[in-house]
Amino acid sequence: MCGLSPATKREKMSNGGLRWSLGKSKLLGNMVAAGQAAVVSENLGLALRASAALAWREVIRFLRQRHRVVGALGQPLLFWLLFGAGMHRSFRLDADSRMPFWQYYLPGTVLLVLLFTAIFATISIIEDRREGFLQGVLVAPVPRWVMVAGKLLGASLLAVGQALLLLALCAVWGIWLSPLGYLQAVLLLWVVSTAFGALGFVLAWRMDSTQGFHAVMNLVLMPMWLLSGAFFPVPAVEPGDLVQTGLHWVMRLNPVTYAVAGLRGMIYPGRLPEGFWEPHSAWVCWAVTVGFAAFWVLAAWRVAERPAAGDGL
Repeated sequence: MCGLSPATKREKMSNGGLRWSLGKSKLLGNMVAAGQAAVVSENLGLALRASAALAWREVIRFLRQRHRVVGALGQPLLFWLLFGAGMHRSFRLDADSRMPFWQYYLPGTVLLVLLFTAIFATISIIEDRREGFLQGVLVAPVPRWVMVAGKLLGASLLAVGQALLLLALCAVWGIWLSPLGYLQAVLLLWVVSTAFGALGFVLAWRMDSTQGFHAVMNLVLMPMWLLSGAFFPVPAVEPGDLVQTGLHWVMRLNPVTYAVAGLRGMIYPGRLPEGFWEPHSAWVCWAVTVGFAAFWVLAAWRVAERPAAGDGL
């Protein structure tokens, strides 16, 4: 720097200091960003582990309560056998149809297993609040969606496991699915069980009585199941017949109808005879079912963000 004027020397030293300062700031910024990413990654890992622990708790509780196994799987299986035997001769889709009632009723029975499992799984929210366990989860340093995810994941595991067990038992009657069909059925059943579980979560969150919860669930879910084409097919629109037309649109606007139709298409490929309505394609069934599940999962997450009476928060 010999031969330079004092002003030039000061300018060069200032520029060098500025570059060093900017480099240091950039380094510090990168270190802060890396630290924040590590914290986010650690928090996400903690949240996922907590969610998995809550789901596993639901499975352990289910296995320790034998009456839940009997109630969730035995009752739909009993309905299927009794109704199938009782309506075997009287049920006909048309004059040429050879599909017996127990065969038509099977997809509805599988969804009934999911429904009962959702009722038994989400009623634990009321029990956990009474015992104080729910309050401990709410004050834990994890987001509320962790609790929702854990409850729904546990309920879905139980529901899909029981439904697949029922489908496996149906092999005794010659009902087989291809490996791809079983994979599709598992995915569809998972979506439907998540939807039922999220709906049950929303209803149970504000309740403090198991009796009231059972009454509301039966009032909401049972009509949805009965009017889904599970027990009888969706009638076609009949001009001049207001009752049949009204029933058609009630069943057609029911999102569970598309889940039943999608599962029936996997088990029994083919269309229903004329005089009955069913979705035009499997993609429609998937789209409506996924949308139904997404709506209620979002509703469960929003509901869990607000404390209910008895939470002590």
